[in-house]
Amino acid sequence: MNVYKSEYLKPDGRKLWLYGTAPINVQSPIPSPGDAVQATPQLRWHPLRAEWVMYAAHRQGRPFLPPPGYNPLAPTTDPANPTELPSGEYDMAVFQNRFPSLSLDAPTPADVPGVPVRAGVGTCEVVVFTQNPEATLASLPPTSLRLLLDVWADRTQALSEDERIQYVLPFENRGVEVGVTLHHPHGQIYAYNHIPPVQQRALDSMRGYIQATGRPWLQDFVAQEREAGLRIVYDRPHALSVVPPFARYTYETWVLPTRAVGSLSELNDAERNDFAAVLHDALRRLDALFGVRMPYLMTVQQAPVDGGSYPEWPLRIELYPYLRAPGRMKYLAGTEQGAGEFANDALPEQKAAELREVTLEQL
Repeated sequence: MNVYKSEYLKPDGRKLWLYGTAPINVQSPIPSPGDAVQATPQLRWHPLRAEWVMYAAHRQGRPFLPPPGYNPLAPTTDPANPTELPSGEYDMAVFQNRFPSLSLDAPTPADVPGVPVRAGVGTCEVVVFTQNPEATLASLPPTSLRLLLDVWADRTQALSEDERIQYVLPFENRGVEVGVTLHHPHGQIYAYNHIPPVQQRALDSMRGYIQATGRPWLQDFVAQEREAGLRIVYDRPHALSVVPPFARYTYETWVLPTRAVGSLSELNDAERNDFAAVLHDALRRLDALFGVRMPYLMTVQQAPVDGGSYPEWPLRIELYPYLRAPGRMKYLAGTEQGAGEFANDALPEQKAAELREVTLEQL
């Protein structure tokens, strides 16, 4: 698929990238909804959890569920009320977050007695999936999901070129139930100057597996799930979706390539096409399940970008649905928050069967 890309500089100094499947045509000046924000993120070490905690007090001023008459992620129509995006012909946009949790220019913070502190070095970007404020990823055509994979891969590669960046995490929070502050369909990309703890634990585990077996875990997992035939929701030659046998959330769904790779950029055209089709199917099934727009957290789990080689890393997209439906869904409670151990009230096999039975033609 042909992908067109153009880069621009906003009035406040931030960068903007526009992507499309046809040539990009910008029809207004590049806008910014306000002046530059002085970002002062910092990290403080949690001695019991052995992980860094991010602090970004400047984010208190970010837009929070603005009135219907103003959408900061829609193209600007009134120059007196600029948004983040220009009017014109393009499909997706990425821009540097005006209120980032991490910054490549983060200043050195003041000392905190007894607690290691360091600057919150990294960067945060916003990915706007479409110009249509009423759309969702599930409602967009499959070609848009394919374009999104290309956008994620392109931004991951670009961010990895900064030697300070070690891990890039694209994600989407959808729904006020998971903390969304803007309804326009969008996601984010966080780039860290360290490997986050969840990814570090996964890396340690996957490294142990390949050392013990000589094979990457993903290769064996795909073969085992295909043989079992109980938890696969949708299967194509180069990608599949599955409710993993160890799912922590009800209807938790993973989208996986069938070839063991660590990043989106390693997928060829045919693999990206199947990966996009399976992701599109998974998102549509979650919305069709109860006939509502399912709130969820989606993360794109790629290998670290610190220059190392990671043949053990399993590329995947993880979808964690969230809906307050007693007896049906799961949200964080005492054991999850307090002990980090999840209690799921439904077996993955049962929920995978329910997702397979969803009739998508009704959407």
